[in-house]
Amino acid sequence: MGIRDIIEGKRQWRAHMARVKALPPDYEIVYKEIQRYFFKVGPVGLLDGSLLPGLLDFFEEGVAAGKGVLELIGDDVAAFCDDLIKDSPTYAELYQQSVKGKSGPAEK
Repeated sequence: MGIRDIIEGKRQWRAHMARVKALPPDYEIVYKEIQRYFFKVGPVGLLDGSLLPGLLDFFEEGVAAGKGVLELIGDDVAAFCDDLIKDSPTYAELYQQSVKGKSGPAEK
Protein backbone atom coordinates (compact mmCIF):
# COMPACT_ATOMS: atom_id res chain seq x y z
CA MET A 1 0.00 0.00 0.00
CA GLY A 2 1.53 3.25 -1.13
CA ILE A 3 1.12 6.75 0.18
CA ARG A 4 -1.36 7.53 -2.60
CA ASP A 5 -3.56 4.63 -1.50
CA ILE A 6 -3.49 5.88 2.08
CA ILE A 7 -4.38 9.43 1.02
CA GLU A 8 -7.20 8.17 -1.22
CA GLY A 9 -8.54 5.98 1.58
CA LYS A 10 -8.59 8.94 3.97
CA ARG A 11 -10.30 11.08 1.34
CA GLN A 12 -13.01 8.45 0.86
CA TRP A 13 -13.47 8.04 4.61
CA ARG A 14 -13.84 11.79 5.13
CA ALA A 15 -16.42 11.99 2.32
CA HIS A 16 -18.27 9.08 3.91
CA MET A 17 -18.30 10.74 7.33
CA ALA A 18 -19.48 14.02 5.76
CA ARG A 19 -22.50 12.11 4.45
CA VAL A 20 -23.09 10.73 7.95
CA LYS A 21 -22.99 14.23 9.46
CA ALA A 22 -25.57 15.37 6.89
CA LEU A 23 -28.10 12.86 8.29
CA PRO A 24 -30.74 14.00 10.80
CA PRO A 25 -29.51 13.75 14.42
CA ASP A 26 -31.37 10.54 15.29
CA TYR A 27 -30.03 8.79 12.20
CA GLU A 28 -26.51 10.03 12.87
CA ILE A 29 -26.58 8.77 16.46
CA VAL A 30 -27.83 5.33 15.46
CA TYR A 31 -25.36 5.11 12.57
CA LYS A 32 -22.43 5.93 14.84
CA GLU A 33 -23.59 3.36 17.41
CA ILE A 34 -23.85 0.72 14.68
CA GLN A 35 -20.41 1.70 13.43
CA ARG A 36 -18.99 1.43 16.96
CA TYR A 37 -20.63 -1.99 17.35
CA PHE A 38 -19.13 -3.21 14.07
CA PHE A 39 -15.68 -1.93 14.99
CA LYS A 40 -15.95 -3.77 18.31
CA VAL A 41 -17.32 -7.03 16.91
CA GLY A 42 -15.08 -6.84 13.86
CA PRO A 43 -16.63 -8.40 10.76
CA VAL A 44 -13.64 -9.36 8.63
CA GLY A 45 -14.67 -7.49 5.46
CA LEU A 46 -15.84 -4.33 7.20
CA LEU A 47 -13.35 -1.84 5.81
CA ASP A 48 -12.93 -3.46 2.39
CA GLY A 49 -16.59 -4.20 1.80
CA SER A 50 -19.71 -2.23 1.23
CA LEU A 51 -21.36 -2.77 4.61
CA LEU A 52 -21.02 0.76 6.00
CA PRO A 53 -21.62 2.58 2.69
CA GLY A 54 -24.62 0.32 2.07
CA LEU A 55 -25.98 1.11 5.52
CA LEU A 56 -25.51 4.81 4.86
CA ASP A 57 -27.38 4.51 1.54
CA PHE A 58 -30.18 2.68 3.38
CA PHE A 59 -30.39 5.46 5.96
CA GLU A 60 -30.39 8.18 3.30
CA GLU A 61 -33.29 6.41 1.56
CA GLY A 62 -35.15 6.27 4.87
CA VAL A 63 -34.64 10.01 5.37
CA ALA A 64 -35.90 10.69 1.84
CA ALA A 65 -38.98 8.56 2.55
CA GLY A 66 -39.64 10.52 5.76
CA LYS A 67 -39.30 7.51 8.05
CA GLY A 68 -37.79 7.50 11.52
CA VAL A 69 -34.62 5.50 12.01
CA LEU A 70 -36.27 3.01 14.38
CA GLU A 71 -39.01 2.40 11.79
CA LEU A 72 -36.26 1.18 9.46
CA ILE A 73 -34.19 -0.97 11.79
CA GLY A 74 -36.51 -1.78 14.68
CA ASP A 75 -36.08 -1.22 18.41
CA ASP A 76 -33.18 -3.64 18.91
CA VAL A 77 -30.18 -2.07 17.18
CA ALA A 78 -27.80 -4.88 18.19
CA ALA A 79 -30.10 -7.51 16.68
CA PHE A 80 -30.24 -5.48 13.47
CA CYS A 81 -26.43 -5.38 13.39
CA ASP A 82 -26.15 -9.09 14.08
CA ASP A 83 -28.55 -9.84 11.23
CA LEU A 84 -26.42 -7.77 8.85
CA ILE A 85 -23.25 -9.72 9.65
CA LYS A 86 -24.71 -13.15 10.45
CA ASP A 87 -23.03 -14.81 7.45
CA SER A 88 -19.73 -12.93 7.78
CA PRO A 89 -16.83 -14.23 9.83
CA THR A 90 -15.70 -11.90 12.59
CA TYR A 91 -12.24 -11.33 14.00
CA ALA A 92 -13.51 -12.56 17.37
CA GLU A 93 -14.57 -15.87 15.80
CA LEU A 94 -11.25 -16.22 13.97
CA TYR A 95 -9.40 -15.58 17.21
CA GLN A 96 -11.47 -18.15 19.10
CA GLN A 97 -10.81 -20.72 16.37
CA SER A 98 -7.09 -20.05 16.47
CA VAL A 99 -7.01 -20.40 20.25
CA LYS A 100 -8.97 -23.66 20.17
CA GLY A 101 -6.66 -25.02 17.48
CA LYS A 102 -3.50 -24.51 19.55
CA SER A 103 -2.57 -26.92 22.28
CA GLY A 104 -1.57 -25.36 25.55
CA PRO A 105 1.26 -26.55 27.81
CA ALA A 106 -1.18 -28.47 30.04
CA GLU A 107 -2.47 -30.51 27.08
CA LYS A 108 0.97 -31.85 26.04
